[in-house]
Amino acid sequence: MNNDLMKAVLGGYLLRWDGTHGLPHWARVLENGTRLAQKTGADPEVVRFFALFHDCRRTNEGFDPGHGLRGAEVARSLLGQCLNLRDDQFEQLHYACEYHTDGLTEADVTIQTCWDADRLDLGRVWITPEPRFLCTTAAKEPEVMRWADERARGEYVPDLVESWLATLDQRGDR
Repeated sequence: MNNDLMKAVLGGYLLRWDGTHGLPHWARVLENGTRLAQKTGADPEVVRFFALFHDCRRTNEGFDPGHGLRGAEVARSLLGQCLNLRDDQFEQLHYACEYHTDGLTEADVTIQTCWDADRLDLGRVWITPEPRFLCTTAAKEPEVMRWADERARGEYVPDLVESWLATLDQRGDR
């Protein structure tokens, strides 16, 4: 993800970068989604941008209705500037972000992969993901569930977070 995109997204993020819905969560969702997309055939670009936008405009760490739609609208505002997606990709991204907390499981495989990537990180709040709430066969694999849950519960911080934070350091925002 390019620096201009990261600056635009992170510049408007209101919560602590290391909070429950912060950058470590986004990076784990990205890694979960990348792993799942290799098995599901989902569009990896949409999955990657979902990780970035799905929680980027939360106003609190608790109940926050509409935060997915707000994140999707941030993506819309950046289209053609520092975010380049085809129309069909953007529609998938928007839908996945807007409805990611609604408990849905029916959608195309790219959207399902986005939702599963996020749900597999529920261990960060000590909730064990249940297969019946996952969408894809790949996400329901015991090995995948165990891998993601251990990382979430262990508050694993992927290396990617440091590069994202470096974009803030360049602005003096950290």
